[in-house]
Amino acid sequence: MEKKTITDRVESLRVWMRQNGLSAFIFPSTDPHSGEYIPDHWMSRQWISGFNGSAGTAVVTLTDAALWTDSRYFLAAAEQLEGTPFTLMKLCVEGTPTISEWLGSQLEEGTEVGMDGWVNTVKDVLEMEEDLEPYNITLVTSLDPTVELWKDRPSIPQSPVEMHPIELAGESASSKIGRIRKKLAEENADGLIISQLDEIAWLLNLRGNDVHCNPVFVSYVILTNEDCTLFVDGRKISEEVAHYLSSEGVTTKPYDQIDKELVAYPYDTVMMDYATSNSQLCSLLPGEVCILDHKSPIAPLKAIKNETEIKGYRSAMLKDGIALVKFLRWLKPAVEAGGQTEISIDKKLTSLRAEQPLYRDISFDTIAGYGAHGAIVHYEATPETDIPVEPKGLLLLDSGAQYQDGTTDITRTIALGPLTDEERHDYTLVLRGHIRLAMVKFPSGSSGTQLDVCARYAMWQEGINYLHGTGHGVGSYLNVHEGPHQFRMNYMPAPLLANMTITNEPGIYKTGKHGCRTENTMLITHFTDGEFGEFLQLEPLTLCPIDTAPINIDEMQQDEIDYLNRYHKYVCEQIMPHLIDEEDKKWLIEATAPIHK
Repeated sequence: MEKKTITDRVESLRVWMRQNGLSAFIFPSTDPHSGEYIPDHWMSRQWISGFNGSAGTAVVTLTDAALWTDSRYFLAAAEQLEGTPFTLMKLCVEGTPTISEWLGSQLEEGTEVGMDGWVNTVKDVLEMEEDLEPYNITLVTSLDPTVELWKDRPSIPQSPVEMHPIELAGESASSKIGRIRKKLAEENADGLIISQLDEIAWLLNLRGNDVHCNPVFVSYVILTNEDCTLFVDGRKISEEVAHYLSSEGVTTKPYDQIDKELVAYPYDTVMMDYATSNSQLCSLLPGEVCILDHKSPIAPLKAIKNETEIKGYRSAMLKDGIALVKFLRWLKPAVEAGGQTEISIDKKLTSLRAEQPLYRDISFDTIAGYGAHGAIVHYEATPETDIPVEPKGLLLLDSGAQYQDGTTDITRTIALGPLTDEERHDYTLVLRGHIRLAMVKFPSGSSGTQLDVCARYAMWQEGINYLHGTGHGVGSYLNVHEGPHQFRMNYMPAPLLANMTITNEPGIYKTGKHGCRTENTMLITHFTDGEFGEFLQLEPLTLCPIDTAPINIDEMQQDEIDYLNRYHKYVCEQIMPHLIDEEDKKWLIEATAPIHK
């Protein structure tokens, strides 16, 4: 994008701001549904600044402009912002002001700052109001300059909505709606506003293709004791889907009529989650309505998978494992032959997954980080960063797929040739952490924070740590990142319960050197009942060999070696009957062979 285009947009924005009495405007990286991936229609921060990273906030005043982003994007943002009116603000770097501090230093008291209430959560708006109060600056959330200024703005996605059959969902929409109504009654709430797209898709047993990597569709739902209304573009609803919704007790109205419905909300109370619901929804409700800020009752129900969903996971993981075996058998010879890059490896793996039955899409953008790129936790190769992959060092490959019967998420770190002693040691530390967490038995209802240390213990003894969470829930042909439960170092109170899915993915990242991560998706299952209550355990759903070549076996405990050998035996037993190519079979036997001290 030409730098002049950004400059022209900023100048047009300033004209608009003067016309509307604003001294600044804030552009987040969010949409009305608090999604991880944002449809192009709501990429206003990228439109105004030219910066295309996934995280960042742009702020424009009448005389200046700045963009805040994190360390993942310092280099890319500096390059993209050069020659534009924007100054880069490096988050979590000493001396970098917060947005409110910067605005307080830039603006006079009594001025007004704009934020679009449709794309900022209630929580974010309330916090910004509080932060600006000491500077006597008022926040306005009822204006959106993009409506007038973004001339070639992409439309809201309009992919067809499809039914997720009961044979894969395992529970009807009407049954789920009934369970949510019971939860509302327990909280004395007359209704619930649902804006997160994966919750709507799960509740109604519907799927779509509006959002990159996530099989969801742009919509809202208002659920009360008497009605369940889906707000969605009618062009996306076929006669078949309309008939299905009617049979489940769901009515439909146009997506853009949610505001009219909320203005006329007829009940005394309504529940919404301030952390995920956009501010405009809250402001539209009549003043006499009591709004209950409450975590969504859908998330904890969605997190516990039924027998049908678990069967679907097993099917999806088997298909994924077959594709991964074919890929890993291909990988090292292809790298040794030359000509492979991070992007070509990504494309090869995706093509092998696409050959599997019920494959729909990737579940997130693949992280194929070779060498030093493996130390960038959320690295995604682009044509500008793509590098050749050589027959030496480590490749960190974090990937996943959306199959109609399940969602997968797996990381393998692969030795492509000779390794340094440091690479071997770090790889072994990570594997030990993965296995220690995989083997843990724990009381039902434990917090993921209580167990997180299992994955970190060995590396902590050497003063090593990683800053991301150790595990997250995985959706059932839904978003690959699902809550509310997690394995995480900072306190996460959500309980771990039987039939939840969760990843196990410790890692070590050394800037400029290498990165290691080993990840399986796990199913929480029953272990035992007794005097001290129910205990649970973790069963691996992922079916793929873990590279044994980089392991320093003398550093492994015997029970860790035994676990890895059991896992590999299970992987081989599950995948081998489905392989046809004799070379694939030979490779799998070698890759899952027992290791010994």
